[in-house]
Amino acid sequence: MGLMTPLAIRIGAIPWLPRFLPQIVWFDKLLQRVSRGGVTVLDLAGLPNLNLTVTGRKSGIERTTPLLCVPDGDTILIAGSYFGGPTMPLWVGNLRAAHGDAWVTSGRERFRVRATELTCDDRAAAWRTMLATWPNYAKYEERTDRVIPVFRLARVA
Repeated sequence: MGLMTPLAIRIGAIPWLPRFLPQIVWFDKLLQRVSRGGVTVLDLAGLPNLNLTVTGRKSGIERTTPLLCVPDGDTILIAGSYFGGPTMPLWVGNLRAAHGDAWVTSGRERFRVRATELTCDDRAAAWRTMLATWPNYAKYEERTDRVIPVFRLARVA
């Protein structure tokens, strides 16, 4: 966690923030392009993050999405929260269709992962771990009627 993390948590809790998600993602991609992948909005906030690359289930084109992540031992946890919006993020459907096969870029490192969607007790335990890093996941859960999917990413050797 960084110096800006408490501020990022307060900003992330603003109820109307999801309306600006497209602009935030656009700015984040611009920042990454200008910094040649060296800096993201989440880096500025002092939060762990990655870029998840999954092949589109309809287009067959690789799609990359910047995501907040939570390291958990040798694995990484991610959530399809979309700020608690009513619709499922597109990357979730693509990841499910790809049977969990994806690529992760973290900093300057790129590696293959296998994602497992967590359910029941495994999801509940992972969710508690994720809340410790990003308490706003609880707010996102309150904002939506859907179950926010949680995935565990494990490196593929």
